[in-house]
Amino acid sequence: MAIDPVLLTQELVRCPSVTPVDAGAQAVMTAALEQMNFTVHRLIFGTETPNPVHNFFAHLSRQGSTVLNSAAHSSPLADSSINGEEGAAKIGPRLCFMGHTDVVPTGRLSDWTTPPFDAAIEGDRLIGRGSADMKGANAAFVAAVSRFLLRYPDWNGTISLAITGDEEGVAAHGTVKIVEWMRDHDHIPDAALVGEPSNPQFMGQIVRVGRRGSWCGKLIVEGKQGHSAYPELADNPAHKIVTLLHQLLQQKFDNGTEFFKPSDVVVTSIDIGNEATNVIPARAQALINIRFNDHWTGPSLEQHVRSIFDETKIPYELYGWCNAESFMTNDAMWRKLVADAVQEVSQIRPVFDTGGGTSDARFIAPYCPVVEYGLINATIHQINECVFLNDLETLTQTYFVILKKFFSVGD
Repeated sequence: MAIDPVLLTQELVRCPSVTPVDAGAQAVMTAALEQMNFTVHRLIFGTETPNPVHNFFAHLSRQGSTVLNSAAHSSPLADSSINGEEGAAKIGPRLCFMGHTDVVPTGRLSDWTTPPFDAAIEGDRLIGRGSADMKGANAAFVAAVSRFLLRYPDWNGTISLAITGDEEGVAAHGTVKIVEWMRDHDHIPDAALVGEPSNPQFMGQIVRVGRRGSWCGKLIVEGKQGHSAYPELADNPAHKIVTLLHQLLQQKFDNGTEFFKPSDVVVTSIDIGNEATNVIPARAQALINIRFNDHWTGPSLEQHVRSIFDETKIPYELYGWCNAESFMTNDAMWRKLVADAVQEVSQIRPVFDTGGGTSDARFIAPYCPVVEYGLINATIHQINECVFLNDLETLTQTYFVILKKFFSVGD
């Protein structure tokens, strides 16, 4: 019997897996997968920390109706991806679904119309923390696989899932570590599908084919403290840091690229720590975040920021770090396959997009083509996060069609 995506979503939401706590959410998924003969590798990383992270990698390989244990395969997409391996046994393509079972905190419980982990159904909606981001997509993919295996028992290739409990947190012991494990154990797929909620308003709207990078900087300007009545005896760092930030914000970094909007500069904090109105402070600092497109890398962007500051001749200190590099999936075959499946089910041709924040897709992007397609993101991280029941069915059917097209089976 095929798995019901609504019931599985409810079961997952009822696990209060606020990052990095697992609360049984991964066991719900692995139990369903093991019933379908998936081999499950439970991967716990960060055991040296107070909060080890639970992850898993599950895979099922078949040649015709025969379940295989080997993970060494090649793929029709191998010629257009960087992970094709000469000499590998040619039994079919490898597709990996990637997702997370952790969720953000609920906020004030009294603000919810129903308890956030009850997974209550009200009318045409399922309400609960993580229902849209992204336990609903996890359930939809597992349900789609169950339909696929029942309908097409003689497919060739490998289906895998890489699921983390550390996407909403610091992401240090989650997907980045799973991908390293996959690489070391020859489980890198020919293509990856991330189930992040990609659609702003309705299903079929957007397939994410890349993401902007995120660079952060801490800007510090030193001065000399003094009395505000005698500014000539002090050196005011507040005035200088305003000049530096103004110079940065006046710059147009780029005009964007084919799939990316222009890079954005945002000042997220200006901190002087001075509550006295008659004291010139000794130090001022600011935090900067730049979401950048594929015109830049983290190092080249930081070099450009420094050159802008240098033009002012104002002494400063800058500590920069890159949370994520930008990436773009240039594999037209994989992009088209997913877009065709979305259009077939939703009757809408999706737009290729690279908006939003960072995602775990960045960790697999160096190894294979990756796109993101999931539910509607209008309520994610909000009070009364929810998913429409029809959307769960639409996503399940879309994933089913993606499986059909990827493994070249069908009526």
